[in-house]
Amino acid sequence: MKPGFVNTIRNLNRSPCNGRKGKPPKKFKVQSRHRSLWRQFWDSEGVLLIDYLPKGTTMNGQYYANLLAQAREAVVQKRCGKLSRGVLFLQDNASVHTARVSRQVLKDTSFSEIDHPPYSPDLAPSDYFLFSNLKKELRGRRFVDDNQMKMAVESHFDCKEKEYFWAI
Repeated sequence: MKPGFVNTIRNLNRSPCNGRKGKPPKKFKVQSRHRSLWRQFWDSEGVLLIDYLPKGTTMNGQYYANLLAQAREAVVQKRCGKLSRGVLFLQDNASVHTARVSRQVLKDTSFSEIDHPPYSPDLAPSDYFLFSNLKKELRGRRFVDDNQMKMAVESHFDCKEKEYFWAI
């Protein structure tokens, strides 16, 4: 069943088909489970940038290229001097990461890209640690709107000490 789809259920004992008068069919509204997509950039000191993909927007090479430029600015602002010492950048081979525009912007950021090992699992080791802990904390919670969800995600990471990110 699609989110937001209204399903009609008839009480067969009282349907007009068998000649009995009855109540109109009950309608049940299925609650929509909106999922948000975000990209996150972090290092051993913490989160640098979280970008939430706006509803109705498609993640493409140009969008990701803009994110890379924002990530570079976040490094400049939050990690004074780190860019001049060199930034090692790890990403997988998703189509938005390998798009020509993304590759060019990555070169322009002066990040040094690290390749995944040829036989790596589908998820990076950091995904197992970072996102599994976030999912545990948010499991079962319902958010009134996207802003409430964003605040919960950001407060989860804001309260973590630097040592938390070393395990990644």
